[in-house]
Amino acid sequence: MEKKIYCGSGKKKNDTWLQITINPDKIQDHIKEYNGNKFIKLNINILNMPDKYGKDVQVSVDTFEPKKKETDLPF
Repeated sequence: MEKKIYCGSGKKKNDTWLQITINPDKIQDHIKEYNGNKFIKLNINILNMPDKYGKDVQVSVDTFEPKKKETDLPF
């Protein structure tokens, strides 16, 4: 399992609003390009208890890469 890349944190303001801050230096190597647009997949987790800074939202880079399908089939 790959080490989790934490790139930000924040606070849950209410049931439908999360306020987060992201460190762009930690995500720049994980930006993907598709059809000329740049994207990054992030995991946003709501913690049960706030950390020592009062943050109860944790942001990490989603590094999952699906297995590539083989295309060298003879038929």
